[in-house]
Amino acid sequence: MALEDAKTKVDEAFTRESYTGLGFENTFGGATSFLRRRYSKDLSGVDLAVTGVPFDQAVTNRPGTRFGPRAIREASALQSPDAPYGWGYNPMEELKIVDYGDLAFDYAKVSEFPETLQRHISGILAKGVGTVTLGGDHFITLPILKAYAEVFGPLSIIQFDAHSDTWTDDDLDRIDHGTFLYKAIKLGLVDPSRSVHVGIRTDNPDRHGMHLIDARDVHENGAKNTAARVREIVGDSPTYLTFDIDCLDPAYAPGTGTPVWGGLTTAQAAVALRALAGINMVGGDIVEVSPPFDTTGATAIAGAHVATELICLWGWNHLKKGA
Repeated sequence: MALEDAKTKVDEAFTRESYTGLGFENTFGGATSFLRRRYSKDLSGVDLAVTGVPFDQAVTNRPGTRFGPRAIREASALQSPDAPYGWGYNPMEELKIVDYGDLAFDYAKVSEFPETLQRHISGILAKGVGTVTLGGDHFITLPILKAYAEVFGPLSIIQFDAHSDTWTDDDLDRIDHGTFLYKAIKLGLVDPSRSVHVGIRTDNPDRHGMHLIDARDVHENGAKNTAARVREIVGDSPTYLTFDIDCLDPAYAPGTGTPVWGGLTTAQAAVALRALAGINMVGGDIVEVSPPFDTTGATAIAGAHVATELICLWGWNHLKKGA
């Protein structure tokens, strides 16, 4: 298997006969769906859909996150075709996962984008399918949360980020990546009392009831202890996990619109995400990968690994409930 299969298998994003199973083909060739999952718009019998949202209207400084989904998919092809390391189970074998492709929207009618994205996610959830979304700037999380709240009610949110994104903005029509969480709280989509920021390192005095574990706290107390505190905060409530790649230090993820020094390492992020196994995670996203500002591809690689961990977290919760 593996090396032998690579001699004959290619483009499994289209040629794969089953939703499950590992994908052994040359890492440097073939159609680059996320983790070589089959592209499909048919969600019959599917557990989880990976979908891309190539949108970057509202970055503070450096644009380019519209190319994030494409770069993350390409980087995912570099991961080992074996089971994700250290989880003790293989979501690619035990879950039916598809790459649902990207959201289609009219780039010239930005005001229509939020509703278009909300409908996109709602349509997936209506089939009983979970989502892991590849962004896109952080605004995309707001329409996604609207779709999820329709199903689950007010959510807990775990936000890995350098910025709180809770700056006051009472104009609900503004499309702004820096105020998405303020609006989500204001609209009742998120319960801040059981939600938490992780990795924050920019000042914002009004937390709007959110718990805060800043980057220094993570460095001083460790990623495993951080995860334990996060688990206490969210409890068993339906939880959405959003990971802004600028939560990582620019040394590990330079390709983002708003880099801030002093952030988490990839190792800390890996430990923290793994240690969250068992939370009631109903969906998640990885946002703000901006490949034009990282010619090494390290940021997209980190983004692809985060997305894989989100799949593992979602799958752990899904399979536990089905047991």
